[in-house]
Amino acid sequence: MRTNTVLAAWACIALSSGITLSSGASAFAIAVAAPLAIAGIVLLVVGLGMAVEENVDPEKVAAWEPDSTTMPDAGRAMYRVDTTLESPIRTSVLCGRCGNIDWIDGRKPSSHSCSSCSTLLWESEEE
Repeated sequence: MRTNTVLAAWACIALSSGITLSSGASAFAIAVAAPLAIAGIVLLVVGLGMAVEENVDPEKVAAWEPDSTTMPDAGRAMYRVDTTLESPIRTSVLCGRCGNIDWIDGRKPSSHSCSSCSTLLWESEEE
């Protein structure tokens, strides 16, 4: 949030400066640029005054698990694959047909069948 607010503030200030410099000192340009510049300054003050964002708790991230829900059958079995990006790298595979979640240590395998309903979810990496 802090970074987005500061970037929006600088964008407002730059846009108002561009309007003022490109169209001279016309009344319409000043009527548009002045509120935009004031809004940019207010956003900059608010953004710089925001508290520093805290890091996410690694234990909560490691304990995350997808919802065990079924998915509609679209001509073949639907599935969802989630892989963690940081160590320990684990992959969860949600079978859309039965709602079962399989956990695999490491990245997504080249093929996988559901351990609950024995449905072949995919055979190769290209699918």
